[in-house]
Amino acid sequence: MNLEQVLFLDIETVPLEASFDALSEEEQQLFADKTRYQRKDEISPKEFYSRAGIWAEFGKIVCISAGYFVDVSDKRSFRLTSFYGEEPDLLVAFKDLLDQHFSKRYHKLCAHNGKEFDFPYIARRMLVNDVPLPNALKIA
Repeated sequence: MNLEQVLFLDIETVPLEASFDALSEEEQQLFADKTRYQRKDEISPKEFYSRAGIWAEFGKIVCISAGYFVDVSDKRSFRLTSFYGEEPDLLVAFKDLLDQHFSKRYHKLCAHNGKEFDFPYIARRMLVNDVPLPNALKIA
């Protein structure tokens, strides 16, 4: 595998709101319903809300870090960048990176548990924020 064709990434997520009480009544009920199985009714939705960042419906991305290898003067080096700030802005910036530098069929994305978490989470948050999906994330 040509490592220069791989984008390594990781995302950091947090709950969408600072507290459970900041959610509307409808959002509180949706969160309670979504997490009922994980909570096993042993803990209230309010107490469980600190974990909301793992669900794209109740969380948001606060940082995407991406790294890639480049060959410079016959030496391989690793470049790293992070996208942070307001979620819509960081998603657009990350999309631009994918579109401009990792949009060919031979390019690969690599993340720990990426197929199960990072890639779908990024895609869902792009959809929520009206950011068109880059080809690299059209994984349906």
